[in-house]
Amino acid sequence: MLRKCLIINALIFLMLPFVGLSQGNKSFKIIPLGIKGGIDESNLSAYMVAPAGSDNYICLDAGTLHYGIEKAIANKVFYIPAEQVLKKYIKGYFISHAHLDHVAGLIINSPDDSTKSIYGLSSCLETIKTHYFTWESWANFADEGEAPQIKKYHYQVLTPDSVLAIKNTEMSVRAFPLSHSNLQSTAFLVKSGGAYILYLGDVGPDEIEKSHSLHLLWEAISPLVKSKQLKAIMIETSFPNEQPDKTLFGHLTPNWLMREMDDLAMLTGSDTLNGFNLVITHVKPPQDNINKLKAQLRKQNELKLNLIFPEQGREIDL
Repeated sequence: MLRKCLIINALIFLMLPFVGLSQGNKSFKIIPLGIKGGIDESNLSAYMVAPAGSDNYICLDAGTLHYGIEKAIANKVFYIPAEQVLKKYIKGYFISHAHLDHVAGLIINSPDDSTKSIYGLSSCLETIKTHYFTWESWANFADEGEAPQIKKYHYQVLTPDSVLAIKNTEMSVRAFPLSHSNLQSTAFLVKSGGAYILYLGDVGPDEIEKSHSLHLLWEAISPLVKSKQLKAIMIETSFPNEQPDKTLFGHLTPNWLMREMDDLAMLTGSDTLNGFNLVITHVKPPQDNINKLKAQLRKQNELKLNLIFPEQGREIDL
């Protein structure tokens, strides 16, 4: 029996370096709390992101929080109550723009939340301050705006292109303005160690938006793609190709997404994007449209990107 135990212990010891190597290849974990745009209020854009091995998360957009956390608990991603995930694990909210499907969860859950910061471009935070956290529409849980101020949340304005360390995490962020029809949206480039992940809020194609914001973003991140430091791009595709350009309202289709990826490939070389992780966000119901959208993306994937379609409450490791 003693000899058997020694052999087992020796085998475990020999396996440990390989286990560590496998874990070390992952840089981030993403917990989708909500993956859709549109009418399903239980499943709207929100993604918890943390470095691998850490429980210090940020939340990229916050359309759905509590229901998504409950789904993650059911899938054994978390082993503490939803209220504790909200209070202890989420260290701050990064809001790409102030449309309701990106902030509703933050507003509704604010009475049960803990003290933390809301990060965003100044125009986004101004809308939250003057339209949502007011005593006529809800209550002012922030430290600016209408009196009295409950001062649970602090508004942290992001300056485009500057890097900011994220409080109570091991991460930093750089914000990029995006064009989303009649308002400004945001892309967040999140860094942990030497690895990065890029999250885009709602965005329309440069050609339709009469903008250069996406091309400028591709120019900024292309060196990270070539060096393989950028682990994924999280980007919306809201409608199937049948949606007319005049009714895109600042969103992408598979056609337009792949045209933007071709623009990125011109900067990186197409071979560099072979197998690159592209996480598709903000798909809009009904389910028939979502199924059609996914099929179109797969068919048009000439760059051989690794298309990832997130599921609510199921962890993604990158």
